[in-house]
Amino acid sequence: MSKIFMEEARSIEVFDECDILVVGGGAAGHSAAIAAARAGAKNIVLLERYGYMGGDVTGGYVIMVPNLTWLNQSYVRGLQEEWFTRLSNIPGAVLGAEGDEIGSTDPDVIHKWEPIWDAVSRVEEVPKRVVRSVYFEPNQLKIELDKMLLEEKENIRVYCHTWAAAPIVENDAVKGVIFESKEGRKAILAKVVIDATGDGDLFAQTKAPYAADSDADTRSTNTAMVFRVCNVDYEAFFRNNQKDPSAFGKIVGPLKGMLGHLIMPLPTQDPNMVWFNNWLGPFDCTKVKDLTATEMLVRDKIRDIIDFMRKNAVGFENAELYDIAPQLGARCSRRLQGEYVMTMSDFAFHREFDDVIAWHSTICRINDSAPIEIPYRAILPRGVENLLCPGRHISSDNVAIDWLNLIPQCVGTGQAAGVAAAVAVTDNSTVHDVNIERVQDILVEQDVPLPRHAGVDPALTELCEEHKYGLYTKLAKLAAEDPEEFAKYRQP
Repeated sequence: MSKIFMEEARSIEVFDECDILVVGGGAAGHSAAIAAARAGAKNIVLLERYGYMGGDVTGGYVIMVPNLTWLNQSYVRGLQEEWFTRLSNIPGAVLGAEGDEIGSTDPDVIHKWEPIWDAVSRVEEVPKRVVRSVYFEPNQLKIELDKMLLEEKENIRVYCHTWAAAPIVENDAVKGVIFESKEGRKAILAKVVIDATGDGDLFAQTKAPYAADSDADTRSTNTAMVFRVCNVDYEAFFRNNQKDPSAFGKIVGPLKGMLGHLIMPLPTQDPNMVWFNNWLGPFDCTKVKDLTATEMLVRDKIRDIIDFMRKNAVGFENAELYDIAPQLGARCSRRLQGEYVMTMSDFAFHREFDDVIAWHSTICRINDSAPIEIPYRAILPRGVENLLCPGRHISSDNVAIDWLNLIPQCVGTGQAAGVAAAVAVTDNSTVHDVNIERVQDILVEQDVPLPRHAGVDPALTELCEEHKYGLYTKLAKLAAEDPEEFAKYRQP
């Protein structure tokens, strides 16, 4: 039995009061705060445990945002696309297909983009086509995310270096949050709280049901510690592997032996730089021992990895360490089990939701990455009021989470949460009873395409209908013909 220390009761100072409290400044939380302000909210507080915004994007160096388009149409827009519109004014800050190249099957265009991971589709049943997957410089995005907040400084108060410790709950309604910082333990009171911690740090301490397991065969059970290497000719590396299909295995195999887990060099927006992504686990990013092991295991082997690459990989002859991500990359831990739980079936069948808040092409091969609808209920907890839960802990089963916890879905559900919170505060309603039609109208005004909405180009729906929502794949047919066999499917 563990020893227990009984802490004495103490008074806690109320540090601030607000209408909307966003906990976590990552892709979901930052988007929630910005969207709420643009939707008319005037009294917003954003808490962030680090000294910068972006979370895994800017701190964990998840420097590629995949599958923003399907065929030749853009389905993931809003704040997600705004990031790259803003960064495009900075030389060398972004890399991604644009204009007529999106959806192209032209061999010359495919040849141009195929060295860039996830910039070309990978489903065998259809011809290869170019996909808008955007690579970016994380430090430039870190600056830009600050600028977005500063533009709303009259409406948003940002407190960095604050760690939310516990929700304040009264009568099954969240009334605020207790946080820890260099100033000690204090409280912030709020009408609506948005848990954008990524690990459900707040909802896990309420009556809201949640799950803590991911399928062992998915990437979501892994953590990462990313680093970047410069003085590399990635094009030469890729073309050599293309010419000799065995070359890549001769690199990845020994690297895995060094680290004990899968690690791969991937391109960046700079042709002379790569990032080494890795998959350590099964690790739980809510466990201190697993977090510590992730950091130290990778850093211990970085010099050996670079030395191996110099000696064995074409294009890496002069490679040098550029930098190491300032924070660990977390993929999945706790998952909300909200008013709607998303499953593989949401990808294997065309499903429509009256409360749709995002219509996203994802990385799922079941439906050839065609757009799927994410309902508001997937960020809405059961059994607790005044709380919204967007981001990588979205309500889903232990397989579907693998396609729903990436950056676009964090941004999209975060943007929707912010708008919903603003509407609830304005209307003096609960988040469960919020006027969802008004939320959808504002999202469309914020450049978020939603199906069946009068303000959205019908060409988006027409394209989906023409191509059967991507349900021409072998896996989609298997789901329709043999549900039991399909249930065994796991993401490769």
